[in-house]
Parts: sequence; structure tokens; C-alpha cells
Amino acid sequence: MARYNKIYAGPVTEVTPQVRELPAAAAITPGQLIVVSSGKFTPAGATTVGKLYVAQENYLALEGVDTAYAIDDVVIGMELLDEQFFNVRVATGVNVALDAALVPGANGTVALSAVGSKQVIAFAEEALNNTSGATQLVRVRAAKGYLTPAS
Repeated sequence: MARYNKIYAGPVTEVTPQVRELPAAAAITPGQLIVVSSGKFTPAGATTVGKLYVAQENYLALEGVDTAYAIDDVVIGMELLDEQFFNVRVATGVNVALDAALVPGANGTVALSAVGSKQVIAFAEEALNNTSGATQLVRVRAAKGYLTPAS
């Protein structure tokens, strides 16, 4: 069972996030970091280059945060904006501390940043020790002016 029931976490005083809709190149679970590749969304990886999005739950089909988009389904990708909060996927076995710096990890998850990393995309808004055996959602706020390396 999911820890949260929504991926976009606010604030409610902001307008809803900016989104892009594209077909899925692979199965995509809401909360995964995704990128555009060949006109489709694909899960981001640890060496991701370019603009990142967060896959939103498929509210148009009344699906929850644990129901993955199938290949070629239209995915709703939300832009990471620093004024807003998102619930993103963290891999099992990862211990996230409050305010931890996060970078893209494997298969669309976030990972802990190495010291001196210039690829920090978000900061944790809560602590979570994921020992569940599956990816879990952790609340984050995008790093102000995040930038993934150009190459």
C-alpha cells in the first residue's frame, strides 16, 4: 500500500504544476523521474541528461499512485518546480534523512547525493528508511535552479 495517494503535494496556494503528456516508452510508475527520449517518456537513470519530469498518477483513468502506465499509454509528466512539493520514488534499502540532497538514481528513483555532486535535483522534506522491499514515495522539494549535466 502506498504511503501517499497523490504525487503532486502542493502547496494548494499554487496553481497546479506545468505538465507535458507523451506516450510511455516503458512501463512507468507514478512518482518516477522521467525524461523525454525519441518523443516518448522513459524512466530517468543515474546518468540522465536533460530536463526531468515526475510521472503523475493517472487521475484521468481514476488510477492510484501504485498503478503503472503501460507502454504507449499517455503519461502525465509534471515539471519539477522549486516552489512545489512532489512525492517521488526511492529505491528499497535507501535511508533518506530530512533535508538530504537527492540526485537521479536507477530506474526513475532518487538516490542520495555524493559529496560535491553538481546534479542535486531535490531535497527531502521528510525522513524515510525504505525497508519495504519495494520503491516507496518520499516527499521532496525541487532544488532551486537544478541543472542536470549537459554531457
